[in-house]
Amino acid sequence: MNAPFLIIETGSPVAPLRRHRGFGHWIRVAAGLRGHEAASCHVEQGEALPTAEGWAGVIVSGSSAMVSERLAWSERTADWLRRAHEQGVPLLGICYGHQLIAHAFGGRVDYHPAGREMGTVEMTPLEAASQDPLMRGLPQRFRAQMSHLQSVIEPPPGAVLLARSEHEPHGAFRLGGQTWGVQFHPEFSAGHMRGYILARQPALVQEGRSPAAMLQGVSAAPIARRVLRRFCAHARGAGSQRPG
Repeated sequence: MNAPFLIIETGSPVAPLRRHRGFGHWIRVAAGLRGHEAASCHVEQGEALPTAEGWAGVIVSGSSAMVSERLAWSERTADWLRRAHEQGVPLLGICYGHQLIAHAFGGRVDYHPAGREMGTVEMTPLEAASQDPLMRGLPQRFRAQMSHLQSVIEPPPGAVLLARSEHEPHGAFRLGGQTWGVQFHPEFSAGHMRGYILARQPALVQEGRSPAAMLQGVSAAPIARRVLRRFCAHARGAGSQRPG
């Protein structure tokens, strides 16, 4: 039997969307994994992380927390991710997870100087993407769902930048051969994205944004989801080559 994936849940969906379960479920379904092929650990709620050994790969979710707050559970998770990376465990960070991996390896995370990025946005793969297991062969532009206030302001040393949006220059990166971060949410459907915009309406209006226009701009993002599924396929292949 294939080893399962570990999904590290660093937060929960906005309240109106919790009827659709948590990030662990959203990620598992979007990744095409069956129930027995993934396990979740909700570190924000105090669950202790298991050993890094024995997992096909690890996916770190988004969160409403901020990496720059350096909360105790977040810093413990960053330490765990460094050890897992050293052991060659494939890692993928999504949104907060992307930022947490950057922070764990010496990058700088803080509030984006231009403010919030939210909605369905266009991502542009960079030159290095053509040689990347998750990004190669993607269209010159592809849609992705975004919802973040903080960003990777300075990537960690040695990071290979893979994609950007107009707002976010560090939209995806790889460290070594088995660790990735993506600022976008490959697990979000168009319905999830609309739910987030609706939940953030008061803040968006206060920021001078138009929730109605943002809702109108939401569309499906199948290429972004493909990146998540490619990670799982790559991790399965990498796992078959690890000793043990």
